[in-house]
Amino acid sequence: MAINPDFLEHLERMVGRPYFSAHREDLVCYGYDATAALYVPDAVVFPASALEVSQIMKLAADFRTPVIPRGGGSGMTGGALAVKGGVVVVFNRMNRVLEIDEENLIARVQPGVVTAEFQNQVKRRGLFYPPDPSSASISTIGGNLAECAGGPKAVKYGVTRDYVLGLEAVLPTGEIVKTGVCTAKGVVGYDLTRLIVGSEGTLALVTEATLKLLPLPESVITMTVAFGSMNSAAHAVSQIIRSHVVPRTIEFMDNASIRLAEDYLHVGLPVSAGALLIMEVDGRRQEIGGLAHTLEDLSRHLGAVSVTVAETEEQAQRLWQARKAISPALFKLAPHKINEDIVVPRSRVPDLVAKIDDLRRETGLTMVAFGHAGDGNIHFNIMLDKSDQTELEKANRAVDALFDTTLALGGTISGEHGVGITKAPYFRKEVSDEAMSLMLRIKQAFDPLGLLNPGKIFPEPID
Repeated sequence: MAINPDFLEHLERMVGRPYFSAHREDLVCYGYDATAALYVPDAVVFPASALEVSQIMKLAADFRTPVIPRGGGSGMTGGALAVKGGVVVVFNRMNRVLEIDEENLIARVQPGVVTAEFQNQVKRRGLFYPPDPSSASISTIGGNLAECAGGPKAVKYGVTRDYVLGLEAVLPTGEIVKTGVCTAKGVVGYDLTRLIVGSEGTLALVTEATLKLLPLPESVITMTVAFGSMNSAAHAVSQIIRSHVVPRTIEFMDNASIRLAEDYLHVGLPVSAGALLIMEVDGRRQEIGGLAHTLEDLSRHLGAVSVTVAETEEQAQRLWQARKAISPALFKLAPHKINEDIVVPRSRVPDLVAKIDDLRRETGLTMVAFGHAGDGNIHFNIMLDKSDQTELEKANRAVDALFDTTLALGGTISGEHGVGITKAPYFRKEVSDEAMSLMLRIKQAFDPLGLLNPGKIFPEPID
């Protein structure tokens, strides 16, 4: 449906010409995300305050126009795409860290703050914000809130929702609400903060967040542990956690991802290894040396073929650069990828790895697995040429089978990427009719006109 030109005129007047565009060359820039799908919006605006966001929503309601919130555009499931047209609201002007309260270990930030920049700001004050998605250098706090981003440190420290104390948000009807608290405890009424976090921008537009901080760990030790096979590495992860040693990260890479990362950055990864674990321990300097030795001894007992400890912070950073380079390097294997972020209980990771091996053999497709083994979160990638219909059909059947196995093992089809549009067709595999009905009623209560980020999460349109 063509957008009302009066709406565009009012919108431009509202935010000012420099912060509005309806020119296609600008709109294309905000029509895609990491899925590579393209949905060109009708307009894009760059608000500077919660009041402007409120005015935008009220105007959109008057003209029955969809509104799509957008952070850094790094999402993997199409959550920021204008699949039904409308106006994309970009928050990069609302990019200030408003307060860092060192006494109470909290911060107030706007949604356009880049995650890594925020982490660096608090680090300079001896503080620590643990959520650390691979896209931290470009993703924003607002986007992390929408998807409930995780990252490598989730095994010890949890995910984004565990660090959100309160929000300022604009409802689809234009009201500005404040949720949550700025204290460690607070149980007055429903927990609207946690409801909004992870809702993929379908319930409200976050304009400010109050975040919990931690003291910065005094020291960190990073090590790589090579195994002969993925199966042995997966079993080792389960045994390490069972031994009551909790590293802050346990990342894993299969042989294909090891080779890709090494070819990309040349950091000396063991390319002949069947699998590699990157593990870190943190805490007081006098304590973590013993923890690292315990991990090394345990790893060797569990079949590790080599253990290497990073001797400097620079070496550790190079390892993490290699780990984070896997996703872009995948395109050396094929022009397209299907990327899933399944999660199973840690003890069932070996079963999931076995299923991936079976699918690789059955389909003959190129499959690469890496991710956060410490919390059972596996990033599973099928590399293919989507113009080859045979390959595409095999890949889709493999994803369907993998999701069935994941759920049978007590897991979930998405750990941190969200549902968006790419996982919506599989939504009913995990969510019961009764639960979906309740979610739709919540959506209706927040967004009676169905204007905020429509076409996301649910496998059928909302009436």
